[in-house]
Amino acid sequence: MGSAYTPGLTVSRDLIIRRVRRLPIKGEVMVQVGDQVEPNTPVARAMLPGILQTIKLADKLGVEAKDAKGFFNMQIGDPITKGQLIAETKGLFGWFKSKVESDVSGTIEGFTELTGHILVREPSIPVEIAAYIQGSIVEVMPEEGAIVETRGAMVQGIFGVGGERTGKIRIATSRADEMLDASKILPDDEGKILVGGSGITADAIQKASDLKVTGLIVGGVRDVDLMNFLGYDIGVAITGSEDISFTLLVTEGFGELAMADRTFELLKSLDGEMASINGATQIRAGVIRPELVVPLTMSGEQAHAPAKALELGIGTPIRIIREPYFGKLGAVTELPATLQVLESGTEVRVLMAKLADGEIVCVPRANVEIIAT
Repeated sequence: MGSAYTPGLTVSRDLIIRRVRRLPIKGEVMVQVGDQVEPNTPVARAMLPGILQTIKLADKLGVEAKDAKGFFNMQIGDPITKGQLIAETKGLFGWFKSKVESDVSGTIEGFTELTGHILVREPSIPVEIAAYIQGSIVEVMPEEGAIVETRGAMVQGIFGVGGERTGKIRIATSRADEMLDASKILPDDEGKILVGGSGITADAIQKASDLKVTGLIVGGVRDVDLMNFLGYDIGVAITGSEDISFTLLVTEGFGELAMADRTFELLKSLDGEMASINGATQIRAGVIRPELVVPLTMSGEQAHAPAKALELGIGTPIRIIREPYFGKLGAVTELPATLQVLESGTEVRVLMAKLADGEIVCVPRANVEIIAT
């Protein structure tokens, strides 16, 4: 039987983690190979060109486009500020002059004689990329960024919202099947990453936002509660850029779903540790999983190599990611070599798995992901 591979969901206490920190445009790299970095350490920076604005000079002066340039008293490349006088007609005997003041700040980039428009480039926007995780620089990409490596624990989830943040972990529920409600969020939880159990109430989501909690990790979330909080439907696009005050990581799925015991126990063992969290999620091509990363103290011990490609085998722990068993955990019991025909008529490879409740099910291999250890 040949090897079978499938996307993995990592829940591990100790592995090598690498993250690429890349600028959207070419810029300046601020670190070197071997540098030790903290999550907020600047790795690279660049200047994004400002927005190109148009001032309709001819229209504002009330003249023909071909005549507008004659009243323009500035040159290409000159800086201007909002409210600055940039053009003026002679008027009649010095009276009834038309004046035009700039309604933007920036640099004169061009003049279009055909339309009588001035092109103004707004000031450049500085962009800086931080390390995100504590670790060391193992590779530098000139003018682009760097790769940060750390040894630590990592928990990936099914879904998340919110961007990259750091905070101290606090276990807010005593059990993996316990709901995180508003009463369990404390006044001194500002800046912390709270771990719940089977889900989170709408009131708790709002309270976490009001108290400026850094992160929330729960087994499940009701889609209606999340949509009401955000004010819109998430859809299928990549998440992570939401304008919210915390990052949410969901480990099991939508609804009230108890967090997997092994995930909850790992998080309990990390109580009080500083962590990096990112809710960015993409479920289509180029899968991106939300994650929590907790660097470990090296203590001079040699770290093992990064995990190899995840391979299905007898006993491999899996999670089913399609109905009718969505979110169920189990272990592979058999990998039939022959293709099986689905109701749609499609021939696919399947596997047999024993679920946590003892039920044996047959599912397409494409409908599961490995829970990496």
